[in-house]
Amino acid sequence: MVPLVVGLHEEKDAQQRHLLTSSAVTALNKEMTMEVIVPRGCGLDVHQATVVACLLVGEPGKLPRKQVKTFSTMTSNLIELRDWLKSEGCTTVAMEATGVYWKPVYNILEGHFELVVANARHIKAVPGRKTDVKDAEWIADLLRHGLLQPSYIPPPELRELRSLMRYRVKLVNARSGERNRISKLLESANIKLSSVASDIFGVSGRLMLDALKRGAATPEEMAEMAKKRLRSKLPLLKLALDGRLKEHHRQLLSLQLDRLDRFDADLRQLDAKLEVKLKPYASQMELLNEIPGISWVVSATVIAEIGVKMSQWPTVSRLTSWAGLCPGQNESAGKRGNSSIRPGNPYLRSALVEAALAAVQVKDSYFREKYYRLKARRGHKRAVVAIAHKILIAIYYVLGSNTRYQELGAEYLDRLEPERLKLNLVRRLERLGYRVNLEPKGAEPTVR
Repeated sequence: MVPLVVGLHEEKDAQQRHLLTSSAVTALNKEMTMEVIVPRGCGLDVHQATVVACLLVGEPGKLPRKQVKTFSTMTSNLIELRDWLKSEGCTTVAMEATGVYWKPVYNILEGHFELVVANARHIKAVPGRKTDVKDAEWIADLLRHGLLQPSYIPPPELRELRSLMRYRVKLVNARSGERNRISKLLESANIKLSSVASDIFGVSGRLMLDALKRGAATPEEMAEMAKKRLRSKLPLLKLALDGRLKEHHRQLLSLQLDRLDRFDADLRQLDAKLEVKLKPYASQMELLNEIPGISWVVSATVIAEIGVKMSQWPTVSRLTSWAGLCPGQNESAGKRGNSSIRPGNPYLRSALVEAALAAVQVKDSYFREKYYRLKARRGHKRAVVAIAHKILIAIYYVLGSNTRYQELGAEYLDRLEPERLKLNLVRRLERLGYRVNLEPKGAEPTVR
């Protein structure tokens, strides 16, 4: 029985040696066939508490020397990781963009190595055994052969501006939510102020809300607080303010109005900080504000999200794809599937859609004319996203060439294909029962 067991162990060891030899041959063949771009690179598998680092060092055509180490994400341990990579002569470090966990690592390594932050969906490993070490080795291998597409990471000053602008979005959304809750509370108490006043949080509306909170004024007295044009609705205001506001309604209204005041104060404080941060970009802000639909908030968001130098975007198509404003491609066997917009930067996309909604209201503008033509065929939502796409293209060329925006005008689309437009209008008139005879303007009239 013993010789049989020994024989089985010897056979198993031989199989393992064969597997190791075959994997080494495969790795060597890969090194011979694939071009080595980064001879000294490191791949990081980043988590909340740990970082697994795989360092590959070796010249092209040879098997690289591999070292794998695990570090904590505490600042002192990340400094140890940085010092170790510097001692090994590492030049480039790659990692996945995993939530916010990559940011502490990036902060420590920035300025010491060429850093590549890659989209996690673009570097999925082939199916099989998955461990943190395997993930780090896969990232390092992709980096070594130049197969990673780096994500756009703005410089530190723009990252600070981006954080402020993104938090401003959160504050505005939270304030809007609080306003909606106040409107619902008034409706539940039979106060129909929102049915009469277009903005219950304006000067007149706020005076009335404070009076409702105190509960000491009659509907007639509160209606007399109306200012300017709202005074023309005094009879309706008296009816709207005559409700069933109870003590618990007043308590909730007091809490909600106090929170609303805090949101307003925070926004004023944040806008003052943004004004200081945006001073170096005053000329770019001025250029962007000339584009129809763009306010200072949208232009500040654009600068914070994509910067002012368009050199990091090889083409305008790359930028629109990154922003998530161009349709995806889904074609198989000659059939095109659903081509909805791709996921992109949500902050930039929402700001540009907001700008598009404002731009289509500008009379005699190219964006307005384009919107209505697209809306007739594709509907409102697709047309607005298409206008946002057009605005981003304009931003790319305005910032890239540092030139002013030139309005094309509502007639631009008609000038593109005048013959096609002429035939289309003739067909429409003929369908209505008219006989059409066209003559160039300025020509002698035809005598009949």
